[in-house]
Amino acid sequence: MSDFWKTRRVCVTGGAGFLGSYVVERLRQLGCKSISVPRSREFDLRERAVVERLYETARPDIVIHLAAVVGGIAANRANPGQYFFDNLMMGALLMHDAHQRKVEKFVAVGTICAYPKHTPVPFREANLWDGYPEETNAPYGLAKKMMLVQSQAYRQQYDFNSIFLLPVNLYGPRDNFDPQSSHVIPALIRKCVEAKARGDSRLEVWGSGQATREFLHADDCARGILMAAEHYNSSEPVNLGTGFEISIRDLAAMIARHSGFEGELVFDTSQPDGQPRRCLDTARARQEFDFAAKIPFEDGLAETIRWYQQHGSGNIPVPADRER
Repeated sequence: MSDFWKTRRVCVTGGAGFLGSYVVERLRQLGCKSISVPRSREFDLRERAVVERLYETARPDIVIHLAAVVGGIAANRANPGQYFFDNLMMGALLMHDAHQRKVEKFVAVGTICAYPKHTPVPFREANLWDGYPEETNAPYGLAKKMMLVQSQAYRQQYDFNSIFLLPVNLYGPRDNFDPQSSHVIPALIRKCVEAKARGDSRLEVWGSGQATREFLHADDCARGILMAAEHYNSSEPVNLGTGFEISIRDLAAMIARHSGFEGELVFDTSQPDGQPRRCLDTARARQEFDFAAKIPFEDGLAETIRWYQQHGSGNIPVPADRER
């Protein structure tokens, strides 16, 4: 273990959230003694004066920007303007003020939604500008993608050290299981667990089931982010993923099996699939800072289901239309 983190002051926006909680845990394990986690009720990061107050308070050497306003397909379709503005402003203001205050390094964490809708599989970083993102999440994806543009522009003009990482879809214990805003894995886990508890004979899944996704455990992602923060110093984007692709149909069947739900899975083809395929080329992360995912997908999925069965609420009905 290196001593890199022991002497640095680190600000983790979104550090109280799903991915952020894993990043903060790993920072503590690495010996970091000064970790600032701004909470949204105290720091509205869309406001310039608030960002300035945060930096004056935290005095960070390194900023890891994870905070985001985000949801699944339904939430993205309902809030495109809000998701665009909130994410754009947070990223732009945080990176700009970090540059002005000569922060040692800014780690911008983007989203797989930044890729074009019809990106050749596996997604390579060179494909990022080859087309428009999938329509339902384009405003969110493009707002996050602007941090890449800002990172490259500020490095070119100001020699500011920032990096831009592109994690694939995340999952794991402590995920967001809210039926109004959850992504596909927590949404399906909750639906399967509650359908089993009710004794349902069928369970509805959004879309055709043919779309594919790649998933990265949040703890693996946190490890990758901190490896990049310590060892990577370029504004060229870097994918964080596993290189493993699974269809939504197979994913739903796997979750049903591990949840103990034995009823029929019914796919509602009147609802959108989202991006047709997602699977990353992860070579650059291995080459640049020796990152590779360690947690086997089915093991991590079973762990996540067990966590929800122990900690989740089984009392709130789950709508059939909250999935990707």
